[in-house]
Amino acid sequence: MRPGPRRSFTHAEILDAAFDLLETKGFAAVSVRGVAGSLGITPTALYTYYSSKNALLRGMIEHLLARLDLREPGGSDAVEAPDAAAIRRRIVALALRLRELLTAHAGALGLIMSGPLDGPNAMRLNETLLESFTAAGLGLDEAARAAYALQVYALGSIALESADQDADPEAAAPVDGLFPDASGTALWTDLATFPLSSRTAHVAAQHNSTDQFVWGLERLLDGLVPSA
Repeated sequence: MRPGPRRSFTHAEILDAAFDLLETKGFAAVSVRGVAGSLGITPTALYTYYSSKNALLRGMIEHLLARLDLREPGGSDAVEAPDAAAIRRRIVALALRLRELLTAHAGALGLIMSGPLDGPNAMRLNETLLESFTAAGLGLDEAARAAYALQVYALGSIALESADQDADPEAAAPVDGLFPDASGTALWTDLATFPLSSRTAHVAAQHNSTDQFVWGLERLLDGLVPSA
């Protein structure tokens, strides 16, 4: 009996299967072989869609960033007038949506960090930031630097937040004031020698919060798009 025709897959189906692997088994499990296995096809068959793991990852990045809403809060695609306060609000809202997108999907940040952000949807994000910064009066070269700085801030903040959430609190806690050094030798740490850190511990406890994210973003924008 001759086998039936091999089923074809859409790119969306393949990428959805890749995201299922990412969220259930972690970034290391995402490979051509792993995705092919979850779809019930051979790696060779999947290579007809994505020629390498790198191509698959870049497709996933684009699939993820396609979900990022780049429009103004009111639904507009562009800043109506070069008003600094409105432009700042638009940038903050966009950064918050990016943060929400990346924190909502396990492994999404590692995916974003896995390759260059140079696909069409990544470029749409960059283009939107360039439009905002040039509308605020920055020259194009300055706007490019500002767009990059903002993305570095956003991704860095999300990375630190993710690392903190993934940390094992028992492993991180000192035992009777002892912290191991790199060799595993216990070292005495006198917390009293860090009085300023001790007095601001209540602030540090809120570092991985929306308020902190927005506060840092606003301070960055103070130097790029002054509101007054």
